[in-house]
Amino acid sequence: MAKMNFGGVEENVVTREEFPVVKALEALKGETIAVLGYGVQGPGQACNLRDNGFHVIVGQRPGKTYEKAVADGWVPGETLFSLEEAAERGTVICMLLSDAAQIQCWPQIKPHLTAGKTLYFSHGFAITWSDRTGIVPPKDIDVILVAPKGSGTSLRTLFVEGRGINSSYAVYQDVSGRALDKTLAIGIGIGSGYLFETTVEREAVSDLTGERGSLMGAIQGLFAAQYEVLREHGHTPSEAFNETVEELTQSLMPLVAQRGMDWMYANCSTTAQRGALDWMGPFHDAVKPVVEKLYDEVKTGREAQRSIDSNSKPDYRVKLEAELKALRESELWQTAVTVRGLRPEGV
Repeated sequence: MAKMNFGGVEENVVTREEFPVVKALEALKGETIAVLGYGVQGPGQACNLRDNGFHVIVGQRPGKTYEKAVADGWVPGETLFSLEEAAERGTVICMLLSDAAQIQCWPQIKPHLTAGKTLYFSHGFAITWSDRTGIVPPKDIDVILVAPKGSGTSLRTLFVEGRGINSSYAVYQDVSGRALDKTLAIGIGIGSGYLFETTVEREAVSDLTGERGSLMGAIQGLFAAQYEVLREHGHTPSEAFNETVEELTQSLMPLVAQRGMDWMYANCSTTAQRGALDWMGPFHDAVKPVVEKLYDEVKTGREAQRSIDSNSKPDYRVKLEAELKALRESELWQTAVTVRGLRPEGV
């Protein structure tokens, strides 16, 4: 574990060089990793662990995702089981069900979390707000977390490409005295590029803030607002989309990812530089109060409660599909379909 400087602040970071796969395999020798849930994170983590040589089984309820698991090579009765049987067979239980499903299935899974086992999360939601979720791990097991900073699809894609996605890690409960080694072993096993230390609570709060903020909620709000203003002032859909989304995602953000926003600013036109420098302040001042309010809603647990309440309603899925359909069928994202088809690679 190395100390690395991030903007003047030292943090604990673990790389593949420090903790290679061979060391990870040794740390989990004799363990059966049971991945519960094959929806968002499950496929990437389970397949990456399997490809790296770990003993992995999957627990999944019947349905489309069960069939996906079969298609990915998990064999019913051998490496694919019900949630309860996988939890019983496993020694490291990976809770990769959705937050709502974790709450629903906890009474069936908890009896199989017997002394000496390890309970693993990829999101701190369930135990950070345990007073709201009812998920309180037994005191005689290790409880650990590795949270990839990206989708399960990206985790798998980057692994297959020989790359990796960054992950945070935390030890919540160390009964065995080996919880940290188990945590790092799984983190490396699922294909993390590097691992940085956090706590379960910090991960939960930062994750919910990020999803609702710059990663998804805020960026869609900004896209929609700018696109609408351009369209309302007579600009065509293709022009509004290209100036709002396409140039950002296809040209500028790859540069930001590779070299940083400072480098991108320094390497654009003087007209763009001047405008960006002048307007980033007003945008910052307008948005920061919203982010502060968002953070407070997350930190206090009110945002978690809204998610729990919404996801537990019998008509939740119907309403969700209606909201996603409205987003998909908006002029902004229908224009995106046409633009993607015009790209040279057609993606």
